[in-house]
Amino acid sequence: MKTPLRTSMVAKALATAATVALLATGCSSASSSDSGGNVTVRFTWWGNDLRNKQTQQVIDAFQASHPNIKIQAEPGVWSSYWDKLATTTAANDSPDVIQMDQAYIAEYGGRGALLDLSKQGNIDTSKIDQDALKSGQVDGKQYGLSTGQNAKAVMVNTKMFQDYGVPIPDDKTWTWDDYTKTAAQIAAAAAKAGQTNYGSSYSLTDSDLNTWAMQHGESLYSADGGLGFKEATATSFFENVLNLRNKGAAAPANIATEDISAPVEQTLFATGKTAMSWWWTNQVNALQSALKTEVKILRAPSSTGSAKDNGMSYKPSMFWSVSSRSKHPKEASEVVNYLLNNLDAAKTILTERGFPTNSEVQTAIDPQLTPADKAAAAFLKDIKPDLKGVPPVPPTGSSGVQALIQRYSSDVLFDRRSPSDAAKGLMQEAKDMIDSARKK
Repeated sequence: MKTPLRTSMVAKALATAATVALLATGCSSASSSDSGGNVTVRFTWWGNDLRNKQTQQVIDAFQASHPNIKIQAEPGVWSSYWDKLATTTAANDSPDVIQMDQAYIAEYGGRGALLDLSKQGNIDTSKIDQDALKSGQVDGKQYGLSTGQNAKAVMVNTKMFQDYGVPIPDDKTWTWDDYTKTAAQIAAAAAKAGQTNYGSSYSLTDSDLNTWAMQHGESLYSADGGLGFKEATATSFFENVLNLRNKGAAAPANIATEDISAPVEQTLFATGKTAMSWWWTNQVNALQSALKTEVKILRAPSSTGSAKDNGMSYKPSMFWSVSSRSKHPKEASEVVNYLLNNLDAAKTILTERGFPTNSEVQTAIDPQLTPADKAAAAFLKDIKPDLKGVPPVPPTGSSGVQALIQRYSSDVLFDRRSPSDAAKGLMQEAKDMIDSARKK
């Protein structure tokens, strides 16, 4: 199985970055190569076909209005993005503008690989929501600027539910038992029709475990930078994964593990093979584009049947960051400022990178929102009263935890470990990663 990030690789990369940062002073200000002449700024992001097309349109518009700055686009996919970024960082060849995720903001920023954007005078953050700004801060430094916010939710292929005669549940009252029974009904109806389709995918990411932990009054990480959940909570998480398999509600282990690392358009859900799956709200347009049918967004189920107990939370969709070793920090920051504040750029990107936290941008894009966008915006507004708070920022050393969750989930699905053994192993390895990072 592919992993989002090899922990040893990123550790090496960031150790290298930290050493370079110590050897070179003034890397957070314009370097001698920023002479105002023609420069090339490398720009990397992960995404899908829709995001890639939109981003290239914005790049073209930026270059037209900034003829001295050429942008070298380096798009990628999530499954290989972090390995590549770790490799280029270790080689002191990181792209200038980096699409960054919250799981890695402390990892890269806290070890000197990212620029403190609060020091860059050509980036205007005056219209950005203050909570959104704080979400990209580590030790008081602004290592990332949020592209928008979203929430992890259940996406539903409405046509599959209609075709198989299964009603869509009430997401304000459904439980995990309801979720599993609904998924199993879909799978059984598909089998009766002679089709190999599934009711649900598995939720095997760090955000999914965090939602589960928050349903139990805990969180993935604690405010002091440790693990914030109990072993019993992790055990029940893996038990739920196993129950989906045993009830025939989700795909077999061999198919599910391939699905984890597939590009969005090639996943079981996006190809119409699964009725329910876990995605971020900003991905609804890409999913509808792939499916050519309506995708409905549902709240996470809970153990109590109350929406107030479903553990959902807002999350920064992603961040714009700049490499601390960029030879063109001024121009790279200009690109970030354009992405954050330019209204034409906003009207191209719309909500694909989350719902903007820039008030002026929100107003500008509202008339252009698709029905799917508006549904996602309404969904984010509707769930707000039930949210329990913002989870702590993942600490330095935690970037490999998602890979651990997927590995131990795979072990459970293949019957190589029991849920309790998987929970014990996950917690020990995750704790060791974080503790090791603290000692460096």
